Order: sequence, then C-alpha cells, then structure tokens
Amino acid sequence: MARRGRSRSSSTGAAPRSQRGGRGVENEGIIPVLARAVREVEAGVQRSRANSSIRTKFQTVALLAREERTRVKTATTLTESQRAEQLKRLDGIGTILAKTAALDSTLLSLLAEDAEVSDAAKELRRDMLIAAGVELPDEPEPPVEEDLAPAAGRQVVPQSVISRRLADPFLAPQFETVERRTPPPRRLASWELIGPLLSSFERASSGSAACMDLPDPIPVPVPDGKELMRHQAELVAAAAEGHRTFLLADEPGLGKTAQALLAAQAANAYPLLVVVPSVVKSNWAREAAMWTPQHKSTVIQGDGDTIDGFADIVIVNYEVLDRHVGWLGDLGFRGMVLDEAHFIKNKSSQRSQHVLQLSERIRSRTTRPLLMALTGTPLINDIEDFRAIWQYLGWIDEKKPRPELLHALEDTGLTPLDPGFFPAARSRVIDMGIVRRRKVEVAADIPARRIADLRVELDDEAGRSIRAAERELVQRLVSRYEQALETRGSVGSSEDVDHDLVRRIAAREREESAKTEENVFAMMRRIGQAKAGLAADYTAQLAHSVGKVVFFAKHVDVMDVAEKTFEKRGIRYSSIRGNQTPSARQKSIDAFVNDPDVAVVVCSLSAAGVGVNLQVASDMVLAELSWTDAEQTQAIDRVHRIGQDEPVTAWRIIASRTIDTKIVELIDSKAGLAARALDGSDEEVVDSADVQLETLVALLTDALTS
Repeated sequence: MARRGRSRSSSTGAAPRSQRGGRGVENEGIIPVLARAVREVEAGVQRSRANSSIRTKFQTVALLAREERTRVKTATTLTESQRAEQLKRLDGIGTILAKTAALDSTLLSLLAEDAEVSDAAKELRRDMLIAAGVELPDEPEPPVEEDLAPAAGRQVVPQSVISRRLADPFLAPQFETVERRTPPPRRLASWELIGPLLSSFERASSGSAACMDLPDPIPVPVPDGKELMRHQAELVAAAAEGHRTFLLADEPGLGKTAQALLAAQAANAYPLLVVVPSVVKSNWAREAAMWTPQHKSTVIQGDGDTIDGFADIVIVNYEVLDRHVGWLGDLGFRGMVLDEAHFIKNKSSQRSQHVLQLSERIRSRTTRPLLMALTGTPLINDIEDFRAIWQYLGWIDEKKPRPELLHALEDTGLTPLDPGFFPAARSRVIDMGIVRRRKVEVAADIPARRIADLRVELDDEAGRSIRAAERELVQRLVSRYEQALETRGSVGSSEDVDHDLVRRIAAREREESAKTEENVFAMMRRIGQAKAGLAADYTAQLAHSVGKVVFFAKHVDVMDVAEKTFEKRGIRYSSIRGNQTPSARQKSIDAFVNDPDVAVVVCSLSAAGVGVNLQVASDMVLAELSWTDAEQTQAIDRVHRIGQDEPVTAWRIIASRTIDTKIVELIDSKAGLAARALDGSDEEVVDSADVQLETLVALLTDALTS
C-alpha cells in the first residue's frame, strides 16, 4: 500500500476530488481549509504579536493560496463562473493576509520569493493538503545515513593521522553501544513541537533566567598559579557528575574556554575536537597548554601537514573544516567543543552542515560524548538562531525533539494547547544543558561598563557629499512611493502612510541598489571613512589622558587612517587584522598588553571581536557601527572581562545628521532578544530585521511624516 508523503513539487500537485470534476463545492477543497487557517492567524496577531506557530501558519497559508491561484487560473475543468468564484474567495484570503501583515510588519518577510520555508511550514502544508482531500505522491525513503556521508570537495588525510591509525588500529573508530531509551508514549507524537519550544523562550516571563541547576563545586586539579571562579567550577562539577551536553552561554568575559577544557578533562572526553573561528586558533592552543598541560593540543593549518596526529586535543577552524571533515568523523572523538557557536545559526551554510555532520558522527559512534556549544551571544537576530545549536547538541533533529527531550516533554503531561506547557517546556530544554551566567551575578568584582555616544559633525567635503547622497536617496524613495499611489489612484498624506507600501518600496530599493555602489552598506563605509580621522583624534586624546585605548573599526581603510594619525602624533600602536599570521597576531596582542609604551591597539571588528583579552585597557573607541548588537557586545567584552580592574567605557562615534543615527537606533532596539530569552529580563524582544531594509523604511517613513 502506498504511503502518503510530502509533495516534492512547488504546487499542490493535484486538485481535491471535489474540484477535479469541475464542481466548486464551497465546503470542500483547499480554500475552506485556508479560510479557517487565515482567520486563526488574524485572531492570533490581533491578540498579541505573531509567535513562531502563527508565523508558520501565515507563511503556509500564503504559499498554498499562491499555488491554488495558479491552479485555478490554468484549470481546464472549471467553467468561467466557477473560476471567477474561486478567485474571488482567494482574493478574500489575500486581503486578510495583507491586513494581518499590516498589524505585524515582520510577517512581510515571509512572503518574499526567496524566504526560507521552515520544516514546520512544510509539515503544516502537507497536513492542510491532506485535510483538503488532496492525494499526495509517495515520498521516497531517505538514503540510509545520508547525513553522515563525507562532504563533497577536496578531502585530505594528514600523514600523522594515518600513522596514528596504524599505531593503534583499535583507537578509531571505537564503536560502542549507544544508550537507547524505551520509545516515548505517543501522546505528543502528532504535535509539531519545535516551534512551541522556540516560542517558549520568546514567552519567558520576567525573572526566568535560563540556567540549569548546577552542583556545588568540587576540587578540580588546575596548574599552579591558576584558580577557578565558583561559576566555572560548578560547570566542571556538572561534567564530572555525568552531564554531557552544554549550551554554555555565559556572558563574554567569564572564562568559557577554561570551563570547556576542564569539563573535557573531568569527563575524560579525549580525543577532543574543538571547532573555532580562525582568529582564535592560537588562543585555544595557548589556553589548553595553560589549563590542561598534560593533554597535548594540535592546531590544523591548511591541509594539516604539520599537525600531531597523536594529540589529545585537535583544534580546527570553520574555514578549513570542509577538507578535513572526512577523517575527523572517523578519528573516534569522545568530545566536541564548538566555540562561537552562533556561527552555525544559518543551517544551510556549508560550515553548519559540516558541524552537524561531525556531531551526528560522534554521537552515533560514542556512548554519551561530551558536546559543548560556547557562545556569549547565542541569539544574534532571532529566536530561530537556537535551532542549529540544539541540533548540534543532539536535543532535536530536523523536525522534532530527540528521545531524551521528548521523554522530558512527555513527563510534563501537557500539550502546546495547555497554558502551562510553555514555561514547562522551556524548563525542560534548559535542563538539557543551558548554562547562562551574567557578570553582575557571578563576577561582581568586574567593574561596570557603559556605552557613551560621541556625536561628531562631518562638515568637510566628504560630509557634504554623504548628506547629498542621502537626500538623493530619500527623494528617490519618496518619488517611488508617490508614483505607486498615483498608479493605484490613491492620495497619500502625512497622517495616512501606507506602511505596507513603504516596506515594498524599501525592498525594491535595496534589491536594485545592491547592483550599484550607492547602497546603505556603501554609505556606511563612506561615513566610516569620513569619521576615521575624528575617531583617531579622540583616541589619541584618550591615550594621553587615561592610558591604553582599544580602537575598533570594520574596514581596513579606516584602520589605515587611524594608524597614520597615531604615527603623526607620535603614539605607538599595534594592530590586529584579519590578514595576519597567528604569530604576528599574537605579537601585536603581546605588545599592547605588555609594553607600557604601546598606547593603542587598532583592531578589526571581525578579526579581534572574539577570543582576545585586552583588559589591560578600560577605554575603547568604536569608530564604526556594527550591524548587530551582538558584534558590538563582543568587541566591548574584549576589555570588560575577568581581570578588569577599572570601569569600562566604550566611546561610540556617531556622525550627526546622517543615517548613522538611524542605524544606531535600530541596533540598540535589538539588544533585548537574549535578555528576554536567556536572562529573564522584561526587556521587549524585537524581531529579526534586515538592518539595511529597516534603515530604508525609517528614512522613507520619516520623509513622509515630516
């Protein structure tokens, strides 16, 4: 008997039985199903903001309505009157979708042609089609262990790894019996649970911090001269007691590297794989030698020709993972640490696929491996950023919770229809291994920090050119808006702005300007160049008055201007850039930290925003704005961390009367996401938004209402 499966086509594929014969029965087919669903979406958004399940249903209804409209227009079995009637009903569904999107403009992104369709939306689409009586084609079974196949592309196996295998053929792989629990009851089997689990963190109430219960510290052997803080020792104790999966989301600066290394030692999780950004490979090797010197580490560079195949700790960066994923999956690792784990938030990216593949490989071959995801900023833009990290840790798969988490959810006795489900589900996920501590809670001796905005005027030719370009951009946006109103016969007024139209005009501008040099990103770079000299001058003043200063910029040309300014002022500096070798990078860091005459370190936000300890300074200058609050926070926490003795001030240079002021407002508005989901703060969570698009929307809206 053929099994019902999900349709592989982009349309409904077949009309309901009631429609194939041309009988447009009102209560049969897909349209009534869509009509009921769109009313549920409308009611949900009217009650409150659109949560994950509402967003899924909104996107599914829109997709199916689009497909059904195409089918109706081309169906040869319908009379013209039947066709007109069904199109009219679809127009009604479209009108409700538009009104709903007007209540929550973030829903509009789900209608874009390139919008990603989530697994939950695909499942809901399938369920709606079945409810409408559509016969779906059979779905082929997926290939066995398809996700464990070696990555495509050039694969290498270092000679030292081959030597290790020959020396001990039983070392890798070590196939062991993976613990399996009795299949859970079927009560929740039919529920879509990933969306509600994510939503449970969005709904977190004030004071509901996200941290599992941790045991009291136990004596931990550490090298002479090293000492663990209590919060670090608690996590190591949890690993020693047998906990094996951790999302270690402590605020930056609380020593996550040391915790991971000592947790691996407590769990005897060797050999240990550590995947990191390229800029912190050397730092991880230094930390490993510092905290666990009895376990040798090796760093993979390029094809890995220089690695020690017998080392206990193998450190590799995301960028070269593709060529090593094959042999890494076969080495027999008993533990894996993912540093800056938010790097895998885009599950479709190659590096995310490689990380998930390795995690699956390790879990399939080793009994209860140690899996750790380290990040001070697990949520960059959206609660969905959790999904890939949870999958890496083995808490969920592509579509549903894995058995351990599902058992925990079953034990609550609740379903997503019960009001108590969401706090209970959040608690169960946290118990899987979320560890989040804030500096104010566990490191009260770290002084306070503040962000001080220093507004500067760009009165030179560059500044005038930037403002002229902005005026031209705004005029172009307003002209397009007015033309659109004229085309549809509407008359606009400052009291009645069509916000849906504003977003569509902004999206069109973004799409077209991406092909030119005059887009928002280009303007921000020009503003950064225009601010560079002023930011460097202020940094020089700080260096003369307070001592060492950290200077952060996004672009190389801004760094170049700053360094030339310091040379003219006779100020010694070091530089941390993305194109440096690891040894040159460390030399620059050491010069700033240890040489009292080196007053400034000029840092690239991308190259020095993570894995660098610069707490010898207490003042820093952010010469250019970040595109996310997370990137800005990471930079500040290079200074505001354990070991800091002075209050930290981050001087943010903002160009007045430019889009700099708009962008800083947008970035700051997103800062509440991690606070609500992880820290139990009552700060408002702002949905993910493309900053470039939102900037254009703000410019046009201001122009229309001013």
